[in-house]
Amino acid sequence: MGEADCRVTTLLIGLHDGVVTLTSDDGGVSWRQGPVTPIAHAAAKITTCPSDPKRAYLAAYEAGVYRSDDFGVAWWRLDSYPTTHAHSLAAHPSNADILYVGSEPASVFVTMDGGSTWDECSAFREVPEAGQWSFHWEGRHGHVRDLRMAPYDPNIIFAGIEVGGVIRSMDGGRNWKQLVGLDPDVHTIQIDSVHRGTVLVATAAGPYRSEDNGDSWEYVDSGLERSHTIPLAMSPDDPERVLVGAASSARRQDAEPYLSINGGRDWRRLEGVGSSDDMVVAWTWDPAEPSRAYAGTDAGKIYASSDHGESWRLLDVALPRVAVGALAVAHPG
Repeated sequence: MGEADCRVTTLLIGLHDGVVTLTSDDGGVSWRQGPVTPIAHAAAKITTCPSDPKRAYLAAYEAGVYRSDDFGVAWWRLDSYPTTHAHSLAAHPSNADILYVGSEPASVFVTMDGGSTWDECSAFREVPEAGQWSFHWEGRHGHVRDLRMAPYDPNIIFAGIEVGGVIRSMDGGRNWKQLVGLDPDVHTIQIDSVHRGTVLVATAAGPYRSEDNGDSWEYVDSGLERSHTIPLAMSPDDPERVLVGAASSARRQDAEPYLSINGGRDWRRLEGVGSSDDMVVAWTWDPAEPSRAYAGTDAGKIYASSDHGESWRLLDVALPRVAVGALAVAHPG
């Protein structure tokens, strides 16, 4: 084994009733499962911090925001967060204390001190199109389903509204603009770390691609047999390599996973990961070992790939249902 193969790897996994870690110290050959930390209302999103591998944050739908400083072993609720709703997270690439959180009704909050205090990005709700944001279910509101910060420029932030489209800030959240040209039912946003200005978005109508920071969009569904796309993830060392999970409807029926090797312009169906009745709802790539990728399914299965997503194997673990998008990688040592 090489040095990379011996690196300790921890998967942080959000479940419908809590969060759990899987750890491997033999290059992913075997995994040991930690205890489930109960969290009400499910884990919506998990993010680790590029500048501090110990730090992670978790958005918990109607239970606020949580933080861990020990690779996801212990979590505590950030009680100062000003609302109960938290759907999405964007961690600063070089400062683990700076975190943006997307909420419901659709709004964005930011902390500069690791969650001790918060400010609202008030201009977000002041865009002219805000009155058109909505959601399918009675009693719910349009919310920030995904939130992404450009790894090469933390002033560039994209927010995806379910349902309402994509909103962009170019100045760290002080001002925002509603973008046009794509389906408004947005699920996941990915920002290319190599080709500046390139963004991919998974929507209920399929994926879209922009090469000008969202000023214009191209619908990229060649090869897809399902249009309801939910999780989408770019490889950190080759952003042309993209994973997406698709289904025939919001009920996640007839699910199929796909891989693109040309930035989403064409898609190829994957075998050996998920199934038609068990959709892949979360993908993550390992930023330290970018040939490795992981997938979590609705029924709680975890798969791993060591060849840039070409082939997959099922891990020998038993988990409850995985929450949509709630999968992240950390390296304790």
